[in-house]
Amino acid sequence: MSNKDLMQRKADATPRGVGVMCTFFADKAKNAEVWDVEGNRYIDFAGGIGVLNTGHLHARVQAAVAEQLNRFSHTSYSIIPYESYVSVAEKLNQLTPGNFAKKTAFFSTGAEAVENAIKVARAATGRPGVIAFGGAFHGRTMLGMALTGKVAPYKIGFGPFVGEIYHAAYPNAMHGVSVEDSLASIEKLFKFDIEAKRVAAIIFEPVQGEGGFNIAPTEWVVALRQLCDTHGIVLIADEVQAGFARTGKLFAMEHYPVAPDLTTMAKSLAGGFPLSALVGKAELMDVSAPGALGGTYAGSPLGLAAAGAVIDVIREENLLERSNKLGDLLKEKLHSLKKDIPQIADVRGLGAMVAVEFNQPGTHQPDAEFTKKVQTKALESGLILLTCGVYGNVLRFLFPLTIEDEIFAEALAKLEAALKA
Repeated sequence: MSNKDLMQRKADATPRGVGVMCTFFADKAKNAEVWDVEGNRYIDFAGGIGVLNTGHLHARVQAAVAEQLNRFSHTSYSIIPYESYVSVAEKLNQLTPGNFAKKTAFFSTGAEAVENAIKVARAATGRPGVIAFGGAFHGRTMLGMALTGKVAPYKIGFGPFVGEIYHAAYPNAMHGVSVEDSLASIEKLFKFDIEAKRVAAIIFEPVQGEGGFNIAPTEWVVALRQLCDTHGIVLIADEVQAGFARTGKLFAMEHYPVAPDLTTMAKSLAGGFPLSALVGKAELMDVSAPGALGGTYAGSPLGLAAAGAVIDVIREENLLERSNKLGDLLKEKLHSLKKDIPQIADVRGLGAMVAVEFNQPGTHQPDAEFTKKVQTKALESGLILLTCGVYGNVLRFLFPLTIEDEIFAEALAKLEAALKA
């Protein structure tokens, strides 16, 4: 079995719209390493798009899922409940930011968690409107696409979208959007598009993922909280990519002095198994009637077993501390290369949620071409990297936080070589 043969079979059997970055096929993986069907080895700095903070097949996660698989794989929680749903919900209620009573519902994907957050907000407020932000990514479902603030490739040809969704500017000093500009764009929505008392929710990412790993300024997050309190709007934090130790905190919102009303999470929650969650104020979560939330596969027993193990691994292996350590090492390496790589315009990140943005030398023009070349060179050397950003000029790093020191050092050497090439 060769990669070339599999690529032809893929082209014949699967649609063009399911984009694939790599031209090789995975055969096995362990922690931060992947081997393809021809035996070639790669260091994985993509982590299944932020799903593998605890690495490929962490022994604790693997054992927990195997144990559950020997008991039962599925009943549908809405038909026959099971204890793990309750126990993981209890843990998340305690661990998520906010000093108030919380309840948790489980789903399968990040997009489902987001959609259900909007459902809860609309049901609780009796209002239709939702404000999201430019550069946001909230999923590929119809509502997820409507909320997403990036047209290509996610929204092209799929409209019309769900109504009463509005986009404001996300603060980004590098691109000339101040905190004041962002807040003013929300006020303009209230003036031009929808009155504040018809807005059910404001949804934002504390650190934008697909948008370029843009970090929300503290004063902006505080202002959003105050704005929502003033107008009776539900504040939703989308932690699908930023959660579970990626930013050096269990949740990115722990970097801020205020808490959201609802928090969505998925990706590294279950270490590679499909599971998402919506955690929120108990009084909001209890508004909907029984049967209004859920789904056939929502709260998979296998995913919940994995999630329980992931939470334990993060605590017992000190992954919050390791996230900060690895992030600092990566940022130090990137900063040291600025003198040799004039395209480096910005290095940013919280914990290990690190990105480097490239512009054409001596200008403020995004350099997507250079970014793609670096990604390609890195892949040729055996290092898997992801791009992101509205202009496609950002490299993001989503390596497992459990990566061995020597493999991390090897990866940084490959990254430096790709940048210099």
